[in-house]
Amino acid sequence: MSDGQREALGVLARSQTAPHRQVQRAEVLLLAGEGIANTQIAQRVGVKAATVRAWRGRFAEEGLAKLGKVRAGRGRKSTIPQSKIDEIVELTRNGKPAGQTHWSCRTMAEQVGVSSATVQRVWAARGLKPHLVHSFKLSNDPRFEEKLIDVVGLYLAPPDNAIVLCLDEKSSVQALDRTQPSLPMTKGRAATMTHDYKRNGTTTLFAALNVLDGTVIGRNMQRHRHQEFIRFLNAIEAEVPAGKLVHVILDNYAAHKHPKVIAWLGRHPRFIFHFTPTSCSWLNAVETFFATLTKRRLKRGVFRSVVDLQAAINRYLAEANHDPKPFTWTADPNKIIAAVNRGRQALDSIH
Repeated sequence: MSDGQREALGVLARSQTAPHRQVQRAEVLLLAGEGIANTQIAQRVGVKAATVRAWRGRFAEEGLAKLGKVRAGRGRKSTIPQSKIDEIVELTRNGKPAGQTHWSCRTMAEQVGVSSATVQRVWAARGLKPHLVHSFKLSNDPRFEEKLIDVVGLYLAPPDNAIVLCLDEKSSVQALDRTQPSLPMTKGRAATMTHDYKRNGTTTLFAALNVLDGTVIGRNMQRHRHQEFIRFLNAIEAEVPAGKLVHVILDNYAAHKHPKVIAWLGRHPRFIFHFTPTSCSWLNAVETFFATLTKRRLKRGVFRSVVDLQAAINRYLAEANHDPKPFTWTADPNKIIAAVNRGRQALDSIH
């Protein structure tokens, strides 16, 4: 027994959380390393002498590599017939309990006549988690691949003498005031906030994220029609240095394609729009900024008026622009296209 093995076994033998069987095995091996006879070790640890011999023999063959593993064919044998297991798996995958959307351990146990612990073991062994559901949305845009490659190309290789802006609106941001004062965080208790609130109006945040340097151009407006969108484009026009092309990545919202917006583009030829595929808001980098804004400033905020809300958003914009972080795209577009194709094939196989 090496010094390292002795030290590892000593830690395990003193553990208060390890399985009792592993603690016993560590104690047996430590005593055996001191040259104590098998019968004496068995008496001191509380196991049979044959068990001591088996553990010593396994240690001689394998060391500590498989100390916590039970050898194949050993251990407690399953008492649940395979037909019952197959029934549980089949119902989990292709059935539903009466009047409910998904199975729980208890409803499945009542249905098939076993314990809820048995159901849990069957599910865990096969990676089945009926209590979880993941949302998804596949784009049905016929030009999906073309638009994806166009947008990702701007992220990975921005054109010279140009800037790339990711533009979108965060609409209907609510100015919420709590009905009672919040309590501060203290030792042993998190900060508190009432679950109900008072609505004091809404605002819409227009934001354009500069991919190259991470700065954000933002404006608060009451609505998000094409009129407000054109006003925001004028604000961008005023802030972007003259002579630079402006590549704008945005979604397919109707206001972005309004005839008056198209006319505005005709009067400002340096602006070039790049539309993301439908149902692909995740492709627009400004969504990351919106998510961070919501988490760090809006979710726990208390706003007694729309003016308070807009002032808070403007302060957050100023702080974010004080220490901006350039946006870096890391996903492989080919892998995205392959994943979408697999999803479409799966949906087609269902229909």
